[in-house]
Amino acid sequence: MRDPLAGLPELARERAVAAEQPSWTDPMLATFTDRRFSDPGWVFEPKFDGERCLAFRKGPQVRLLSRNRKRLNDHYPELAEALAAQEADDFVVDGEVVAFERGRSSFARLQRRMQLGDPEAARRSGVAVHLYLFDVLHVHGHDVTRLGLRQRKAVLRRLLGFRDPLRFTPHRNADGEAYWREACRKGWEGVIAKRADAPYRHDRSGDWLKFKCANQQEFVIGGYTDPKGSRHGFGALLLGHYRGGDLVYAGKVGTGFDQELLERLRRRLASLERTRPPFSVGRLPSAGVHWVRPELVAQIGFSEWTDDGQLRHPRFLGLRHDKRPREVVRERPR
Repeated sequence: MRDPLAGLPELARERAVAAEQPSWTDPMLATFTDRRFSDPGWVFEPKFDGERCLAFRKGPQVRLLSRNRKRLNDHYPELAEALAAQEADDFVVDGEVVAFERGRSSFARLQRRMQLGDPEAARRSGVAVHLYLFDVLHVHGHDVTRLGLRQRKAVLRRLLGFRDPLRFTPHRNADGEAYWREACRKGWEGVIAKRADAPYRHDRSGDWLKFKCANQQEFVIGGYTDPKGSRHGFGALLLGHYRGGDLVYAGKVGTGFDQELLERLRRRLASLERTRPPFSVGRLPSAGVHWVRPELVAQIGFSEWTDDGQLRHPRFLGLRHDKRPREVVRERPR
């Protein structure tokens, strides 16, 4: 097969360091910003509403891992098979698992696959998924994280054959503001701005920035309220985020659930019940409340934060299995 490093300039090839393929590596994470800009030194990618996925191929073996190291092969067997069918057999690539609804990436639709750990049930779900790849970390016995982003993208292009369900993530050069406006008109979650010459860093970095179209982030579930009227399951989820070692109460969400989800989530919450609230900061509701161990993370959309740190017009989008509760903090623009 062709050498994916062959087309690189000599100086770039020198930055590709001979190394054994790692069994795990922390993914690079983007920083939230409310600043929009255009810059020829940056590239701009769509911000998908999906599940982060690192894919490891070593010989015939393929491992799909979430950002908190959960194995995803059984949830997305067609993605593992597509990577196993590639001619290249030694690589680590980074991307996002995405499901679409009405032409837009939908975390709510992807939930139907995320909940299924049986490969055959996943195939029968009727939810098509794609793996949008945007970076490469290791290839053919070399660590390529020291290369600039544009060079890594060139390596990724040559490394794999991109046919469904594998897709190369599109990007725009320079004109980030126009791309962000276009993304918002189309109902996307936003845009990721990436410094074009930056190496791949295994933590959160200002070299990757999130331009959001709508407010959305993860929250820890710390309790729920009793249902009222004809509603079954529960009334609302009580949400929080960590500030240091304190779980800070951020309000409750009661929309975004269908009846099946209300019943299923109520059973799961009942198994986590505790007598005392897990929140240590905030004015808590007292009537008809059940407290739970803070083990579940929910994706929540909302219009804005109030002055006292509560969510305005929140809506439930789904449960996240790829983020630990202690990682959930309030996102603030840099």
